[in-house]
Amino acid sequence: MNKKHKSEIMNAQEVIRALKRIAHQIAEKNDGVENVVLMGIANGGIPIAKELGAFLYAFEGTEVPCGTLDISAHRDDRKGHGFVEKETVPTEMPCDIDGKDVVLVDDVLYTGRTARAAFDALSDYGRAGTIQLAVLVDRGHRELPIRADYVGKNVPTSHTEMVGVDPCDEGFTVNIYDVID
Repeated sequence: MNKKHKSEIMNAQEVIRALKRIAHQIAEKNDGVENVVLMGIANGGIPIAKELGAFLYAFEGTEVPCGTLDISAHRDDRKGHGFVEKETVPTEMPCDIDGKDVVLVDDVLYTGRTARAAFDALSDYGRAGTIQLAVLVDRGHRELPIRADYVGKNVPTSHTEMVGVDPCDEGFTVNIYDVID
C-alpha cells in the first residue's frame, strides 16, 4: 500500500496536550492510579502507553505498570481479506492483572476490530476488574459496537485515507494520508 501525505492534524505540542488530558482523565476516573495498569497494543499503542505512564507518574507520583499486548493471534482478518503478517512486539505483562483497572492503549481507533482482538488477548492473562480503552485518534467507521473511554482527538476520515501517528524530534505528530493503490 502506498500513501501520499495529505495534512498534519496534530503537531507534537497538540499530541502532548491530548496525552496529558487523557492521563488526567484516567487518574480521575479510577480515583488515582494505584490499581491502574497500562497495556500498549502492539505496535502503535506501545509508545503512546509509555508516554501516558510518564505523565501519570508526573501528575500522581506513582509509577503505573506498563506492558505490551500482542494481539496477532486474536485478529479476525488472518484468513483472506488481504492480511499481511506484521512483525509485532511480544506480550509483556508488567504484573498480575486480576482485579486491576487495565487501560488498553492504541494510537488510532478505526473499525474496532483491533480493540476486540485486544480484549480477547488480554483475557488470556487473567480477569481484569475493568477494561478501558484509550486512543490518541478516533477516526470513526466502526464495524463493531466499540468506543474508547479516552480520546485525544476525533478526526472524521474517509475509507480512502489513513491516519498515521509518526515519530518526530518532539514526540509524535498525527497525519492524514491518501491511500494510493
